Amino acid sequence: MSHDIPAIIPHLAPSILDTGMVEKGQINFGNWRGDADVPESQPPQALPPSERVGFAIMGLGRLTLGEILPAFAGCRLAKPVALISGRPEKARLTAHSYGIGDDSLFTYDDIHRLADRPDIQAVYVVTPNALHEKQVEALAAAGKHVLCEKPMANSSAEAQHMIDVCQKAHVKLMIAYRCHYEPFNQAVRKLVQSGELGRPKLVEAINTQMQGSADQWRLKPELAGGGALPDIGLYCLNGTRAVLGEEPESLFAQMVSPPNDPRYKDLDETFSFMLRFPSGVIANCATSYGAHESKDLRIQLEKGWITLENAFSYTGHRLRIGRREGNHKTVSEWRLPAENQFALEIDHFADCILNDLTPRTPGEEGLRDQKLMESLYESAKTGRMIHLLSPMS
Repeated sequence: MSHDIPAIIPHLAPSILDTGMVEKGQINFGNWRGDADVPESQPPQALPPSERVGFAIMGLGRLTLGEILPAFAGCRLAKPVALISGRPEKARLTAHSYGIGDDSLFTYDDIHRLADRPDIQAVYVVTPNALHEKQVEALAAAGKHVLCEKPMANSSAEAQHMIDVCQKAHVKLMIAYRCHYEPFNQAVRKLVQSGELGRPKLVEAINTQMQGSADQWRLKPELAGGGALPDIGLYCLNGTRAVLGEEPESLFAQMVSPPNDPRYKDLDETFSFMLRFPSGVIANCATSYGAHESKDLRIQLEKGWITLENAFSYTGHRLRIGRREGNHKTVSEWRLPAENQFALEIDHFADCILNDLTPRTPGEEGLRDQKLMESLYESAKTGRMIHLLSPMS
């Protein structure tokens, strides 16, 4: 028995507004909402899986398993195709969850074998800081582009070497400063630099959390290269530089490590620092492994203020702007569409590979922060303000 499907009545056929149009290889829709509402975003356009950049992920710790691998589900230009780990059982279990075959599992001693895998175009390095330099050197020798977690390394000398080996091998190097790609942080940067609220005068950035057991790599100086400053204080340092779009000319720092806590015998628990910029802006930043979690950014400008709560978090961002309107003060809140900052970061690097572009946060960005952190530690040790000759000095 068959059923005839009635033809669409001509005058009831959907319009272009409902069906959309194919233009330059993309499907676009006209705005169906009224003027009072924000227009709907266009549907995302993704490359076919066969054309996406293949990534190997090096290191299967909490960040990889909890954030990075799940983020690939939201990527349009990238896909996970291989894993690099020192734990074969964990690697096999993880690979099974993401449809990665056993022939695409590598150990740290196998990095040279990646050269024989053209489907692996890039590697996301998610390992302790002290390991980055040698791993990036091996990946560059294998001809792979590198997306490396922050902080870039344990020293500026290591960071410079990473840049040099990637340049020599003609591969791209990007540092995973995820907040550069996160929509709320981008909105703050654009608003500050637009001049709409006048010139910025003061920046306050804080990133704190309570650290637990000493039996973790972040509390081992030989692996972490420092304490709270390079791990979470780096967000304050890099975030301030990004928001202002300029480099500091001088800095001053103070460090506290509780004498009765063996975890901080050779590490900074609490670190506070001031940055002065050529434009006259003063930034006060603070970070700690011994204070309840807070990850906020605040900017005072001539014509208003901006507060971004949870600025350095994965989720929970809240952006408020205070200013004068007529004869009264107003506080407005911006609500932006939620997007996965890891997916945005990964896709940006994939786009750079596909179109031979320079990453927004290249190795040179990581090197600047390494040099600044070395100056901050020097200031904290000597009690002196450090005057910087240039951003790269």
